[in-house]
Amino acid sequence: MTSRRILWLIVLVPVVGGVLLVYRGGEKRAPATPVGAQVQITVPLGLPPVPAPGDNPPTAATIELGRQLYYDPVLSVDNSVSCASCHHPDYGFGDGKPVSNGVQGKKGTRNSPTVFNTAYFNTLFWDGRAATLEEQAAGPVQNPVEMAHTLKGVENKLMRYPGYRTAFAQAFGSGHITFEMVAKAIASFERTVVSANSPFDRFYYGHDQSALSESAKRGLLVFTSPDKANCTACHEIGKDYALFTDNKFHNIGVGVENEQPTDLGRYLVTKNEADKGAFRTPILRNVARTEPYMHDGSLKTLKEVVDYYIGAGNSNPYLDKRIKPLDFLSGQERADLVSFLESLTGETPSTVGPPQRLAGNTRITENRTNAATGRVLERKP
Repeated sequence: MTSRRILWLIVLVPVVGGVLLVYRGGEKRAPATPVGAQVQITVPLGLPPVPAPGDNPPTAATIELGRQLYYDPVLSVDNSVSCASCHHPDYGFGDGKPVSNGVQGKKGTRNSPTVFNTAYFNTLFWDGRAATLEEQAAGPVQNPVEMAHTLKGVENKLMRYPGYRTAFAQAFGSGHITFEMVAKAIASFERTVVSANSPFDRFYYGHDQSALSESAKRGLLVFTSPDKANCTACHEIGKDYALFTDNKFHNIGVGVENEQPTDLGRYLVTKNEADKGAFRTPILRNVARTEPYMHDGSLKTLKEVVDYYIGAGNSNPYLDKRIKPLDFLSGQERADLVSFLESLTGETPSTVGPPQRLAGNTRITENRTNAATGRVLERKP
């Protein structure tokens, strides 16, 4: 081989390799921006407009695709666990258990928080380790206790189903499925899971004096008064709407042994000593439907929650300074406080339940095919 040919090879190999990498990389980085017209998410009385990131505006196609993915156990490694397994509408978008079960019945370590109104959260998970709903979607998929899958594994799995390839093409303009698309679709659906227009909202924002019972009205005063329970120090009520959270993290003394938190909570994310045992302030809307309570599911009823705060939690060096004994509240005031919390039960949108195509085990994944040849590999009944 002449020196000239060797020189040409030295020049050509990197160029051809670069072209192939660009091509393959471009294939992997298929467009993840929704196509189609943006839709307005209907917001009930008591909530502000639903925020959405600029690169993931809600569309009818992404919301419906996200709904399919949310209820489909195909995201788990063994097709046994879906998002709805731990966040189901029948349980207020929780699961009614102290802690959840994942693949092979493996038990988690924290209570499943409700998906209701998570569109308004600044961070996700009890410890705030995800910044957006899109980022949050990847967590359970990769968690070895929950879905025990990989993001690449989910992409490959979904690509086997022509129904999903078609749905992703309609939603994102490309049938080459990436997990970024999966996450954006699920997040768009979850942003529609909003709930308000509760008796409290109709009373407080709708000015309907008959919407609340007398007990709940008294409970509202206990809830908001700095001289009483002062719950609004963390569970905020605004002039025009109420999220019932400050989107912050607090140590309230739950899960403490020998004056030390058994779960370090927010500290695991920030490594800030003051965050030990701190967890995000949960929303209180639909709280009567989302028992058990606290990050460890240790309190079974709203009465137990109120009684817990009466005793000012469990002492530890990181306890929030606002946690103080409330033993001066009378028995009637405590009962009224529970009545008020029950008045926060709002309406559930009619479009957030399991889609019809999942009924009777018939789902969008009805036929599994080879993505390259189109040959049917598996048929679902």
